[in-house]
Amino acid sequence: MSQAQLPSPEWAHDHAAKILQTALDTLQIEAEALLGLKAQVGPTLVEAVQAILRTTGRVVVTGMGKSGHIGRKIAATLASTGTTAMFVHPAEASHGDLGMITDQDLVLAISNSGESDELNAMLPAVKRQGICIVAITGQASSTLAELADIVLLCAIQQEACPLNLAPTASTTAQLALGDALAMALLDVRGFKKEDFAKSHPGGQLGRRLLTHVHDVMRTGDAIPKVLPEVGFSEVMREMSAKGLGASAIINPQNEVLGIFTDGDLRRLLEQGVDFQTSTAGAFMHPNPVTVHRNALALVAAELMEARKITSLLVVDDEGKLCGALNSNDLMRFKVI
Repeated sequence: MSQAQLPSPEWAHDHAAKILQTALDTLQIEAEALLGLKAQVGPTLVEAVQAILRTTGRVVVTGMGKSGHIGRKIAATLASTGTTAMFVHPAEASHGDLGMITDQDLVLAISNSGESDELNAMLPAVKRQGICIVAITGQASSTLAELADIVLLCAIQQEACPLNLAPTASTTAQLALGDALAMALLDVRGFKKEDFAKSHPGGQLGRRLLTHVHDVMRTGDAIPKVLPEVGFSEVMREMSAKGLGASAIINPQNEVLGIFTDGDLRRLLEQGVDFQTSTAGAFMHPNPVTVHRNALALVAAELMEARKITSLLVVDDEGKLCGALNSNDLMRFKVI
């Protein structure tokens, strides 16, 4: 269609009600497809879960066209929730990629019609290897269903496309069924948040559950620390140089005796304390809150919030000072 043939903004305005109704009809049809899917899910899904659990290799997902796009997402969901999976394009499989599938794998084949030429051409070779085939299809009497060992029926009444042609409700149903399969596997495997985080190190959950205090803390010369006998001016120099907003007060054995913070300074100034004649040991806050170096950084963040503080000293197994951090460090690593 040429630019001159495209509907004008005025036409779109005049047909606003029809446009909106088409969108609403699409959502209704796809919602009904999902509700209809519930009646089709039964013992075969349990069989599929059991077959995948017995598989010592990977779940190889395959499908053509829009079903292939859905297959890629299902493979990604399986892989991120405890089931090793990959996607193989059926057309490429017939030209060498079939070698990527091993005897230890299971194949999850997706086709609404069940009559995809490329898909059905590769499956006999898969069967000859003795590999279990699980099919997601909308047609129980299709070629794909006949080739499969386990069939997950995914039939719909109609596509959401006004022409009843473009894969819409069918792909929505496929995606939902793939999610149902993945979540059933996740549950039976006892997959936890910590497991999820391991495959999502770049996401917020991964950072929160995999980042430890020793990953974000300041170490070595970056730790502000002084002995208890030093004067006020030296404490201020240490705090200014290290930029933490606080300084640890330690003994010669590197054990934490106390802490002095910007907040302590403000409070003591209000009280009129004469710092010039005092030592760090005299004006420090004794027995400060500390966190272990192996604790989750999230624990440090929660500790700061609970105690209404912005800095923490970090100790090792012997209780000796080995690091320090503040809320800015946690934000920099996107823990908070």
